[in-house]
Amino acid sequence: MGKRKGTVLRDTLETKISVSVDLDGSGNAQLDIGIPFLEHMLQQVARHGLLDLTIEAKGDLEVDAHHTVEDVGITLGQAMLEALGDKKGITRYGHAYVPLDEGLSRVVIDFSGRPGLFYDVPFVRPLVAGFDVDLFHEFFRGFVNHARVTLHVDNLKGNNAHHQAETVFKAFGRALRMAVAADARMAGVTPSTKGTL
Repeated sequence: MGKRKGTVLRDTLETKISVSVDLDGSGNAQLDIGIPFLEHMLQQVARHGLLDLTIEAKGDLEVDAHHTVEDVGITLGQAMLEALGDKKGITRYGHAYVPLDEGLSRVVIDFSGRPGLFYDVPFVRPLVAGFDVDLFHEFFRGFVNHARVTLHVDNLKGNNAHHQAETVFKAFGRALRMAVAADARMAGVTPSTKGTL
């Protein structure tokens, strides 16, 4: 399938973000975003997705974390789309259930070319380490719209907000890993009867 890497720079009046992703990496993450809890979650995606991920972000954090979190999602989605190229030979679909103590989340992804986010994560508190957990929805919405995927994110159980978030991001990484994996029986073939994704 060749090298599956994507690099994107997003430069706006609110943020400047550089993202590089290698879909055939070993789980390494080099992250300088300025939002420690988001960095912790993206480390989970890299490790469990076996992606090599580099993100450098400078945003207007003095205003709010919203722009930075959303734009990281947008830029990661763009880099992922670039890395996949024509999507020939990929598995296309991925899913994962991940527990962490009492927490349990399920993530299902389809690299369909059709953006759609279906997100049900009833966090038990609004902040973790000062991070507004509502912003995770903005991250995933940015990712979905620019990676052009259908994504279902469901937290099924949890009474600890950190555990809820961590199971979501670990499951996201695992689902990504499955979906972008090469399917030897589909080599050179687009995994769609339409012939395009």
